[in-house]
Amino acid sequence: MRTAPQPGGWIYPLLRRVIDVRPEEVAVLFWCWLYIFAVLSSYYVMRPIRDQMGVAGGVNNLQWLFTGTLIGMLALNLPFAWLVKTLPRQRFIPLTYRFFGLNIVLFAVALYLADPEQTVWIGRAFFIWVSVYNLFVVSIFWQLNVDLFSPEQGKRLFGFIAAGATLGAICGSATTATLARTVPTTALLVGAAVLLEVAVCAVRRLSLLSPALSRAAGERPQPGSEERPIGGSVVAGITRAFSSPYLVNVSLFILLFAITSTVLYFQQAGIVSHSFKDRGEQTAFFATVDLAVNTLTLFIQLFLTGRILVWFGVALALAFLPALTIFGFGVLAVVPTLSAIAIFQIVRRASDYAIARPTREVLFTVVPREDRYKAKSFIDTFVYRLGDQVGAWGVAGLRWLGAEAAGLAWAAIPIALLWLVNAFWLGRRQEAWARLESQTHARHPRESGGPG
Repeated sequence: MRTAPQPGGWIYPLLRRVIDVRPEEVAVLFWCWLYIFAVLSSYYVMRPIRDQMGVAGGVNNLQWLFTGTLIGMLALNLPFAWLVKTLPRQRFIPLTYRFFGLNIVLFAVALYLADPEQTVWIGRAFFIWVSVYNLFVVSIFWQLNVDLFSPEQGKRLFGFIAAGATLGAICGSATTATLARTVPTTALLVGAAVLLEVAVCAVRRLSLLSPALSRAAGERPQPGSEERPIGGSVVAGITRAFSSPYLVNVSLFILLFAITSTVLYFQQAGIVSHSFKDRGEQTAFFATVDLAVNTLTLFIQLFLTGRILVWFGVALALAFLPALTIFGFGVLAVVPTLSAIAIFQIVRRASDYAIARPTREVLFTVVPREDRYKAKSFIDTFVYRLGDQVGAWGVAGLRWLGAEAAGLAWAAIPIALLWLVNAFWLGRRQEAWARLESQTHARHPRESGGPG
């Protein structure tokens, strides 16, 4: 008598060697990988094009492009919240991606038809649009994931899922680097739009697999509950981000992360400019750092992230990056050298992509469904870019007061200390809510739970 095939098929034993995965979760992992791979490939195909257009529009105008990005983030959150309120996720997510895909095609047509002077202004608009696009499309991916997976599943699987993003970033960058000299920009943009349609296909498959995933997590969801419109207020994402103590601290975590990242970015720019006078040498340095970051990130995501979250818990995993940041800025304050900034950037960025990012996504697995989409979108986009603005203008102010590289590092340490306290508080609160949800999910579905 032939034995029925087991869920997960032949790939399940291989995955088990790498991560703690259940047979029923294998298909979902595959579609999540394809989803985020397509999204990040699409962005990294366009990122070099955006950066070139930003430079062509005038380096002295970049700060205004960043300000335009912040305004764009706020403006786009409201119509997105209306879609979340009105439509089920299997409709509003594809609509959002197709809106962005249509925008890409329109930019391709505009660049094809434009004269040199018009291209500069189109480039400035494209710079702002891609900066908005990046955070939005990635945030929507994680919004769906925190809605699909339980807190326990997120701890085990989010790091491995994030590895798909790293591979997408590598492939997208390699595509543009290889083809940019021979393939027109318009063709690369059309390719980026096609990749978004691949993401839409993955969203549909994940919607169909959602009930099986809930059963694998030991939950008993209401039939069709995941696909009903979420409802609520259009401005709930903004109001909840400022009224819920838990979400206020999530916002603070993102804000402090962005501020310290911007300070470090300016420090790196200053040290590299003094260390290398040749632009080719500067580019080679940045490329070497990026390669090291991607290699280290991929290794940690594939083999360590899930184990770190399970072994040490959310609080310690979340606190690792702030603690590393304190140490790194301390070293830079004493020894502001090229080797110090290179090692700090490699370890910090890899720790962010491989540990901090998957862990902070776990934070949203315990909030109500409305917050997973509306508040998360506002926090991931507007609050993040607000941190960039605060960091950039803060560095400008300190430099106006005469601060050098060491002074910037000392100024960043108190910010990182506050960030460390915030991370511990958030991690402990998430763990408490996850335990409560695990004990009571049979009587209280996930849709209604979550911290206030």
